[in-house]
Amino acid sequence: MTVSPFDRAAEWAALADDDARARAATGAAGVTFAVSGDRQRVVVRADGRGVRRADGRPAFTLAASDEAWSRFFEAEPVPFFHHFLAMRMRVPGTRVDGEELAYAQHARLAHRFLALGRELLHGEPKTDPAPAIDRSGIRGGYVRVRVGGSPVDLHVSRAGAGVPLLVLHTAGADSRQAHALMSDPDLTRTHEVVAFDLPGHGSSGTLPGPLGSWSLTTDLYGDVVLAVIEALGLERPVLLGASMAGEICLELAYRAPDRLGGVIACEAAELVPGRTTRWARDPRVDSAAFVPEWIAGLIGPRSPTTCRDDILWTYSQGGLGTFAGDIDFYSGDWDGREKVGRIDTARCPVVMMTGDHDYSCTPEMSRATAARIPGAEFWTMPGLGHFPVCEHPDAFAPHLRRALTLIGEDA
Repeated sequence: MTVSPFDRAAEWAALADDDARARAATGAAGVTFAVSGDRQRVVVRADGRGVRRADGRPAFTLAASDEAWSRFFEAEPVPFFHHFLAMRMRVPGTRVDGEELAYAQHARLAHRFLALGRELLHGEPKTDPAPAIDRSGIRGGYVRVRVGGSPVDLHVSRAGAGVPLLVLHTAGADSRQAHALMSDPDLTRTHEVVAFDLPGHGSSGTLPGPLGSWSLTTDLYGDVVLAVIEALGLERPVLLGASMAGEICLELAYRAPDRLGGVIACEAAELVPGRTTRWARDPRVDSAAFVPEWIAGLIGPRSPTTCRDDILWTYSQGGLGTFAGDIDFYSGDWDGREKVGRIDTARCPVVMMTGDHDYSCTPEMSRATAARIPGAEFWTMPGLGHFPVCEHPDAFAPHLRRALTLIGEDA
């Protein structure tokens, strides 16, 4: 049984008070919050004077069973116990008591405090070495497409030569997620890796509508991807995507099988409920701080620090309402239950892969979907989370090679 940081509450608070990330997360707004188990509890106050134990009434409490906290505070916790939001979604009894708004406003601080509880017991977490990413060979430009009758300039990046591999980014992000693939000499020797920013994402232009009104639908998403394929003259590209991009891979395998050489759908399922959050659109919550916290626990814990930081920074830069609008598709409009069973893998091969630390779309959810697609292949990626393309490129590389071989596009 792991020794609990609750037993060392004074040291826990002192560690937070001395931590630069906790101080940065506190900012100018103070808050009192608690972490509570069945019989254990610590209350802290964070404000301009630092972080310290407190006796006042907490604005919110992060609550779970003593057993759940014991597993959370292990040196290398198993999937779904590695982050509070993973436990909240997948471990019964984990909850936020009190003011949910206050939690959303201070989630970065609260999550950092929990991480420091683990560090108090075991030291700083172990992560894998950073990959070598050389962006000098990436070519950038724009392509104009029409979407819903409106012209829009989309930013496109590409590298390498050969079979086109079209990489789609996750919700609220952009094509920078494909940079590691574009700098992989083994991959670019046989494939032209292509990525683009959706409208209103990254460096792309926006579609008509008020600022913050973006809402992605299945039809709109599919239309954009197919318009880019046509505009760039890509001949039966292999489509690669994770999360919402994995879902649209399945949609297009069903909708336009003869336009594609195959799809590699990561972190995808026929339906992914429960991932919308009202706080991404609430004007009382800083979305640049909240959205990265909403997705941080979806990154595998061994992800290189530079990769993790790049993902979180990209998410903090998302446009007003962009992430929330993408989730309208990911955990709302997308429903492939009547489609996936009719995908013809003889015309468009399907490979599905999901990281074992993904609590949003779990391996079990993806496996069940793959089982409904005749001829589809599926496997779990150990140690990876929801962003395999960019969170740990070196660990993802052998999975990608295996997928391309099964599709028949790996020279």
